Amino acid sequence: MKMAGSAVLLISLLSAVAPLPSEALNVRGHLLKSKTFRSPPILLGPGSVSNKYHHDVDFPRGHLAVKSFDAEVVDENGVPVPLHETYLHHWVAEPYYALKNSQSPDTQNLPKGMLKRNDGVCKTTLGQYFGLGSETRHTATWVPDPYGIEIGNEDKAPEGYEEKWLLNIHAIDTRGVVDKPSCTECKCDFYNVTIDEYGRTISKNYTGGLFCCYDQTQCRVKEGFNGEVRKLFLQYTVTWLDWTDAVVPVKIYIFDVTDTAMLDGTPEHSCKVEYQVEECSAENRANNECIHTKTARAALPRGGDIVFSVAHQHSGGVGASLHGQDGRLLCESLPTYGTGKEAGNEANYIVGMSTCYPKPGSIKVSDGEVLTIVSNYSSDRQHTGVMGLVYILVAEPQQPTPAPSLCFSFPVPWCLPAWMSSNM
Repeated sequence: MKMAGSAVLLISLLSAVAPLPSEALNVRGHLLKSKTFRSPPILLGPGSVSNKYHHDVDFPRGHLAVKSFDAEVVDENGVPVPLHETYLHHWVAEPYYALKNSQSPDTQNLPKGMLKRNDGVCKTTLGQYFGLGSETRHTATWVPDPYGIEIGNEDKAPEGYEEKWLLNIHAIDTRGVVDKPSCTECKCDFYNVTIDEYGRTISKNYTGGLFCCYDQTQCRVKEGFNGEVRKLFLQYTVTWLDWTDAVVPVKIYIFDVTDTAMLDGTPEHSCKVEYQVEECSAENRANNECIHTKTARAALPRGGDIVFSVAHQHSGGVGASLHGQDGRLLCESLPTYGTGKEAGNEANYIVGMSTCYPKPGSIKVSDGEVLTIVSNYSSDRQHTGVMGLVYILVAEPQQPTPAPSLCFSFPVPWCLPAWMSSNM
């Protein structure tokens, strides 16, 4: 374990200092590769919002085991952009299957593309493989050895389709705005929005969240403030191995604290993605108890070993955790807040979430086990559009390879039992 931890630390340090070369380091005898890409341009003026989906983005090709996916917002010169100028609300990366010969008459009635979702449990709304927000610069995404996230297996693609990748990037320019927290929390009054992006009237009880800060909306800017439109990018670095039998595949599960499936007794997961934290009462404030706690329960479809976990929260978050059916703590993820102005250390913003790397085989969950998600936020003031997501990677039990039998052909064909031949 000490050696594995040292390897993770080494890779983290290398990534922090400079991007890995295209081919570097060996992980258990297999070549570790890394490459940095950029998204299509993100055009933002003061107070503006970009929330676009980009299909067929640059991504490593082939049957691979992804080991990490790290990202940040940079300008045209590759200089990191601080959160107090451009707030990265979230980014997600997700594979999909695209039709190879979409112009052929034989494929006219086939869908042009199909999403390749993760394994649940909120995959109808949270189907991504990777995704973070403001915390992206200081949150580890390394998948420990011998595990990997399998991508690009052509045998698993529907006939006539090929795997590609999409990015969704939600960024808010807060230069010159009247109130930065109100803009980053998407408070409807500051966006002067009464209908959502689909033309539906927003309820008066909905004071802030994704419905009010969709693509091309505008947060209120101070009178007389002028600023240029900037061209920014999500710069992302993918690290991977070529797939081999030595890699143990992991499944991706995302839990959402707004999931009501276990509360209303229906089998369908209702993951609303965001929720609201009300300001605490005067009594709680006097007792220094201004913490808002929200919980939800969900059943894990397939059990196995948890090998990685991390939470996603917004400003005001004080941590999230995942608990087993018997109440035991499985994993916890706590935020780090910045203290300065430079990119990666922005005061009052979450700049990192701690990750959970259990000792291999130490955190086991059963098929169908009901897990509890807990998300805690400070309620010193109201927070709108907050999130409480928990990502886990689960390695299912591997079937042991049967020992070979030792066979002879003389004087008649016969074989020793496998257990005996394996001990010879």
